[in-house]
Amino acid sequence: MNEFLNLILETWELGISGVSISELLICLLIIIGGLIARTLLSTNLVNRLSLLTQNTETEIDDVLLESLRAPIGMIPIAFALYLITAFLPLSGSLDLIATNLVKMIVIYTIFSALANLTKPLFFLLGDTSWMTPAMSLWLSRVTGVLIWIIGITMMLDIWGIEIGPIIAGLGLFSVAVALGAQDMFKNIIAGIFIISEKRFQPGDRIRVNDSLHGIVENIGFRSTEVRLLDTSPVFVPNTDLSDAKLINHQNMNYRRISWTINLIYSTSVEQLKNICSDLENYINKNGDFSTNPGQENFVKVTELGASSIDLTILCYLKPVDYTNFSEVKQNLIFEIIKVVKKHCSDFAFPTRSIYIENSQ
Repeated sequence: MNEFLNLILETWELGISGVSISELLICLLIIIGGLIARTLLSTNLVNRLSLLTQNTETEIDDVLLESLRAPIGMIPIAFALYLITAFLPLSGSLDLIATNLVKMIVIYTIFSALANLTKPLFFLLGDTSWMTPAMSLWLSRVTGVLIWIIGITMMLDIWGIEIGPIIAGLGLFSVAVALGAQDMFKNIIAGIFIISEKRFQPGDRIRVNDSLHGIVENIGFRSTEVRLLDTSPVFVPNTDLSDAKLINHQNMNYRRISWTINLIYSTSVEQLKNICSDLENYINKNGDFSTNPGQENFVKVTELGASSIDLTILCYLKPVDYTNFSEVKQNLIFEIIKVVKKHCSDFAFPTRSIYIENSQ
């Protein structure tokens, strides 16, 4: 019995690789404490702080706090691992590996926080006159990539891995890739031009050569996502949008309605005057329409066509979305029909008279 107890005590003291079981249990408690502290920091503390930030007028503090949630949770883990390396009697390669792991976690925590902060910080700059939201999104992505490249470089340096040969190898590899991926780089450059020229932003409604009409969802590195009016997404290469003639309806100062109405030739002059007057009154008194400083709204008889008297309706309204614009046009069409019927006229359609000559 004594021999068995001695065996247990000897095993307890020897443990694994010279680390006793009691020391391993203490390390386990440190890890559990770190996980508990992580939960308290990243969940409870951040949630309480978010309740305070919700009372502020700006949303940037909410975004900043949420972006730091994951890095804050890594701090107790890094500290717990540091305590373990300091507590355990490690030596030689084991001590070096444990120390390097702690350094890597610290570097990861720092650079993770920096990378997460790029989006809200560039979001602030996106509200300025010289930087658009799409430009700030691109810059945040590029800055995030550069931050992680620096972080990974530092992590490799911890393990004594030289960066120079890797960069040289990547240089040769990048030349080979560039030769086979010219279209990709053209699209990236085109995307930069689109953003710098502010041709359109996410949320703008664009029309390209009457072949593409929809809402810009996202401007990516290689392509732009446009959601058509039937809600189906289309991914267009940036080069196509950079070189094409494009109409951005979001940048319009006014929306214009220019229609020609064809009335029958039996319509009298008095009827024409009354129709024009009633339609002009409707447009001028309706709050949906606006006055363009360079051109007034009008309804005028403009031409005597082959089979009709032509009225031109020219009016403007403030920029509205496609649904509201369609509703305004619909109401105007209903009013035109009512006014024409009210004054006992009618709409003309192309007609042709055929005269048959009797040779007898």
